[in-house]
Amino acid sequence: MKIGIIREDKVPADKRVAFSPEQCGYIKEYFKTELVVQPSFHRCFTNEEYLAAGIKLTEDISDCDVLFGVKEVPKDLLIPNKKYFFFSHTIKKQPHNEKLMRVLIEKKIQMIDYECLTDENGNRIIGFGHYAGIVGAYNGIRAYGLRYGLFYIKPAHDCYDKNELRDELRKVRLPNIKIIVTGNGRVANGAIELLGLLGIRRITPFEFTHYSFREATYCQLHSNNYNEPIDGSPWSTERFYKYPEQFRSTFLKFTRYCDLLMHCSFWNPHAPILFSKKDMQSSEFRISVISDISCDINGAVPCTLKASTIDEPFYGYNPMSEEIEDAFSNKAITMMAVDNLPCELPRDASMDFGKELIEKVLPNLLVKDETRLLERASICKDGELMPAFDYLAEYAGIAKS
Repeated sequence: MKIGIIREDKVPADKRVAFSPEQCGYIKEYFKTELVVQPSFHRCFTNEEYLAAGIKLTEDISDCDVLFGVKEVPKDLLIPNKKYFFFSHTIKKQPHNEKLMRVLIEKKIQMIDYECLTDENGNRIIGFGHYAGIVGAYNGIRAYGLRYGLFYIKPAHDCYDKNELRDELRKVRLPNIKIIVTGNGRVANGAIELLGLLGIRRITPFEFTHYSFREATYCQLHSNNYNEPIDGSPWSTERFYKYPEQFRSTFLKFTRYCDLLMHCSFWNPHAPILFSKKDMQSSEFRISVISDISCDINGAVPCTLKASTIDEPFYGYNPMSEEIEDAFSNKAITMMAVDNLPCELPRDASMDFGKELIEKVLPNLLVKDETRLLERASICKDGELMPAFDYLAEYAGIAKS
């Protein structure tokens, strides 16, 4: 089997890659397989780094059996009858990728989506979420410093790697603010790692609402901390994830104490939002900076009206006018809603991602798919949708019999 690492040609270009030069060298040696890389001048690892690792660069990847990318591959560059790995962003019927889905079918491509790589219990085994959490938390801290003129740290994307970002944190001097981190997955764990690098004290939800502290503190909230069954029955995590519409939010009990919110939890559109726009108009709504790392537009955080960009990560939301204005206006809540956060630390994010691919995926690809991991993650193959993705038939242009 011959592996090709494709260039990221989607505009704007993504600097991440599935495997670092060192990892490519390891794959060739350990799995005894041929591997080539398309040259790129915007990738976080240079062409010279791949050459130094003994990896062949080639523009023509048509003879590769399997191709690894990160973001969606432009439709005209998809090679028929190949096996592709990338984030297709099609499984939720995303309108902007409907044509891509149809071309994947037309060209009889086996589309293995990273988002669909799950264990036998349906849990995702790979992703960039941890680095989204690290960068999103960093951006939230940076926004707070800029809003109140407390300190200046350079943008994360101006840091060469995570080590330089860690050095920037030495400049941070926070007052005794209270921070909330929602969620308990990869994203939340990344945010908590960043707060740990700052040495910020962790407290319980009870302490958050009942005690004052002389130092900056943070509290991690799980779904049961800020949701409750509408019918007054006992909490059930299984029920919440299965029937989220049967619950209501209790997040307001925290907003009068919170200064900086880092929202990291997955949100089901049928689940309650954290708070309403009307709630934000209350004098008891204390939050002045929100880092919406999950970045669901008009989702759990209703003031996330748009995604921001790496170059312009912040905007202001005026709760009274319900409109966007200057990011650091006294009348506005400062919002951070970058939707491609791992791109700000592409070298570290790529190396972590590649490590997980090597450990959890490549043995199934290059040795034997004993657990049917790749089959579960394949959206389509040989011009047909896989059974688990039949619901995409109309979206994919396939007429149901």
